[in-house]
Amino acid sequence: MTLEIRTFSIRDAVHDEDETRLASFLRTVEVSRIDTAYADGAWRVLVQYRDLRRKEETAQIESAIISAINSWRTDVAKALGVDKEEILSNSVVAEIARYAPTTEIELSVISNAAGFDVAGRGGQIVQIVRQTMEELTN
Repeated sequence: MTLEIRTFSIRDAVHDEDETRLASFLRTVEVSRIDTAYADGAWRVLVQYRDLRRKEETAQIESAIISAINSWRTDVAKALGVDKEEILSNSVVAEIARYAPTTEIELSVISNAAGFDVAGRGGQIVQIVRQTMEELTN
């Protein structure tokens, strides 16, 4: 998640109103850094932040993908009589959820970086991710 920047002015004449606006904003973000300077009758406030709403949305998406893949992984493992870790490791499931690949090419990049082969199952995994994303947006 990237940092965003927003600036505020806290004017001497209406500082209560400006401080309230700044405080309201600060309650909705994860602050990385704040810089201030005084010029021309007002404090200038520069805020570097991460938007908590986006962070929460990302966590919800990742959680839904993990849940869907885990359900599929359990079914496949049961049908083959193997442990679900042999189908996909927990770390690979987490990486898939983090990047939410919607093509087999994207999935192959993730699985190759994680050192895991998804040959023969890539289409199913991508379909699960796509379906989960569609369900979340509808």
